Amino acid sequence: MEIVDIRPLRAVVHVADEGSISRAARSLGVTQQALSARIRAFEREIDVEILHRSPRGSALTAEGDLVVTWAREALAAMDGFNAAIGSLRHRSATELVIAVSQTVAAHLLPGWVAALHRRQIARDQQPSPIVLDTANSDEVIRKVHGGECALGFIETPSIPTGLGSRVVRWDSMVVAVGLQHPWARRSSVDFAEIAATPLVVREPGSGTRAALDQVLSAAGYSAAAPASVLSTEAAVRSAAIAGIAPAVLSELAVADDAALGRLHPLQLAPVPLRRPITALWRGGARDVHGIARELVEVAASAAAPTSGAVRP
Repeated sequence: MEIVDIRPLRAVVHVADEGSISRAARSLGVTQQALSARIRAFEREIDVEILHRSPRGSALTAEGDLVVTWAREALAAMDGFNAAIGSLRHRSATELVIAVSQTVAAHLLPGWVAALHRRQIARDQQPSPIVLDTANSDEVIRKVHGGECALGFIETPSIPTGLGSRVVRWDSMVVAVGLQHPWARRSSVDFAEIAATPLVVREPGSGTRAALDQVLSAAGYSAAAPASVLSTEAAVRSAAIAGIAPAVLSELAVADDAALGRLHPLQLAPVPLRRPITALWRGGARDVHGIARELVEVAASAAAPTSGAVRP
């Protein structure tokens, strides 16, 4: 059975919140008789008794309590849907909404957007507005799957199925330590030592953490318990500079601090750690269009990846 009319759901929730049909009816701006009839019709439709009626008034049955709980969830989802549809009405037809993981947002996307705008200006077009939502890679994937954005960029090595994707470049990662750390005089650290060392890390779901976990696992190591878990790239970098513990970060993220002598980057041995930067969209390989497709092309041309292809 499919419930299309959500008014009965609002009715039973109001009765639960107000404690009586009469108060719920006043809250909804309808008569008590009309509200009572609406709920009775809903009970017949779903074949469940929601209210126990007596001379002293009405009370929710045990089944009614469950129906109210589920109705609240359904109404919250519908309210979110209506809000999302409303926001679409106010967006420009040329506006591009994208979700981006933190390294891409901080170090790559500004250059890509600037290059896109230069292309558009050269064609006598108005530069397209870009609406940016920054999140970790898992959250970006969820937003693209859910249709909250037209395009996403992630840093995790695990590419999700069910979405179109293209690797637009490869990102090198390094071990970053404060200048007083014992490793500050070295040029590299091996997998065994990094696995055994408590690190400052990002939260689960971030591409930065996933890339390290994957390479250690492939080499047969399990990472030690973290020294600290932080939710932003900047916080992890600051903790490494302060000497709390080493961190594994994008070479892009540590370049300025390394140049200014605030931290020391080391390579992972025996092989460097590199991860893909991947564009994602709903559908298959050919389902990215318009401004989104052009931004993907700009990103890929800015630094051609050594491998990777569009995949469904």
